Amino acid sequence: MGKPTGFMEYARREDPVQAPAERLEHFGGFHGSLDQEERQRQGARCMECGVPFCQSGCSFGKGSFGCPLHNLIPEWNDMVYRGNSRHALSRLLKTNNFPEFTGRVCPALCEQACVCGIGGDPVTVRDNELSIIEYAYENGLMRPRIPAVRSGKKVAVVGSGPAGLAAADQLNHRGHSVTIFERDDRPGGLLMYGIPSMKLPKDVVMRRLDLMEKEGIHFLCNVDVGRAVTAEDLLAEFNCVILCCGAGKARPYQVKGGDGPGVVYALPYLRSASKALLDRAVPIYDAIGRHVVVVGAGDTSADCVATALRQGCASVTQIIRKSREAIERKEGLWGPMPYAPDYAEAEAAAKFGHSPRRYNTVVKEVLRDEKGRMKAVVSVQVAWKKGANGRPAMEELPGSEETLPADLLIAASGFIGCEDYVPESFGLDARDFGSGSDTENERIFVAGDMRTGASLVVSAIADGRRAARLADSYLTRYVE
Repeated sequence: MGKPTGFMEYARREDPVQAPAERLEHFGGFHGSLDQEERQRQGARCMECGVPFCQSGCSFGKGSFGCPLHNLIPEWNDMVYRGNSRHALSRLLKTNNFPEFTGRVCPALCEQACVCGIGGDPVTVRDNELSIIEYAYENGLMRPRIPAVRSGKKVAVVGSGPAGLAAADQLNHRGHSVTIFERDDRPGGLLMYGIPSMKLPKDVVMRRLDLMEKEGIHFLCNVDVGRAVTAEDLLAEFNCVILCCGAGKARPYQVKGGDGPGVVYALPYLRSASKALLDRAVPIYDAIGRHVVVVGAGDTSADCVATALRQGCASVTQIIRKSREAIERKEGLWGPMPYAPDYAEAEAAAKFGHSPRRYNTVVKEVLRDEKGRMKAVVSVQVAWKKGANGRPAMEELPGSEETLPADLLIAASGFIGCEDYVPESFGLDARDFGSGSDTENERIFVAGDMRTGASLVVSAIADGRRAARLADSYLTRYVE
């Protein structure tokens, strides 16, 4: 695919990015795009490899490699190279419902599995993908595709994150009538309120939601299924139900002095920031002028750092209990993948002159004044050794304690699953998700992070498509 010698003739060029110091002045997107000629060169770099691992979507050892959606990457890279944008779009949409989302927030597992990256730089798969879909929107190719015939079957999708939207999109195009129930005031789930605007501009999300609505999908917001609406209500009105409620229950963060004002979990903080921007209001949790400590090392913690910087924090420190080596070496299909600083680390360095990260460190205590207000945290360095059960064990290093000024601590230390009340209202046990047709009730399906645990947007889309396929088989009694 592409130009057979392209990978030898053209160097990898990524989409241009606004300088960190400049983009801290706003919450908008900060990625640009290449011109058409350069984009075609990037498509030409796709090799005519015998086995395109980029689209494999397989597990290997402890990691996943290649696109979970099995995107037809070599095919649309070839079309990018040849300038055939319409055909590139048709191949892209065959497997990916929302390339405008994955083209912005996906960690590009496809590029980690790219054969071209073995002895050089991988193909700019994610940037190429984004260019295809944005060209389509800009040139009127993304028109509503309304089913010519309706099946007469009704489907309720609970939750409007990437899994719920993907399931709804698939089933709507199969002719079923789909209603999405969202407990928030706007649809989109984590796409709307969990991922900051600078990574995923909200007009991009709303553009897709508007298209889906024109295609016949109904959105009902401010409806809390499991409380305001019961499982019996949905099962009485709809032929089947797909639960896509995410895995937003935070892992409990327990530290001495942590009970009280100034300590907030990551998702409520990010939601507050996004909602304030959309409503043009003051956020519930604001970092302006505050000394911020973020606990965690993942994408969510980086988003918290970046948001605090844009809100005008006085300082920001990111506490990471793992070693720098453990974070900075990511295992890929062909061995360790080189680490690249995340966008928030680069922004903090631009503002304060140094990385916000402190490795091999944990928060030992939150200090408060006589009125109970947070004033500082006590951190301590830790070392890792092999425990009695063979698993890594952590021990504090004597004399390494340090007091850091802090009046806002954001815990971004992971998630433990979905909230209990939704599965309980349907008589389900979340621990049973993921086997067979998802639940013992053939009319109830589960998809996305609610089923798999916290994962990637691209994985949630893939799982939403999987659930839609099962639901469609039930509705039509079609067996593959």
